[in-house]
Amino acid sequence: MQQAVRPWWKEPWPWLLMSGPLAAMAACGVTIWLAMTHPDKPIEEGVSRHGLVVERQGAARAVSGATATERP
Repeated sequence: MQQAVRPWWKEPWPWLLMSGPLAAMAACGVTIWLAMTHPDKPIEEGVSRHGLVVERQGAARAVSGATATERP
């Protein structure tokens, strides 16, 4: 006896397996859209940015000078 073979698009397993990557692609698109429509605000004057660290230029010199003199 042979069973009737259903087409792949009528089976639930391919759709279940494809739903994860499809959801990730949709989330990636939303993330790119949010990044493009909401840019970062510029930093104010007197501030320098090094990667994720934002420092005031005068405070950075005072802190680095104070720590250099306090070391034994």
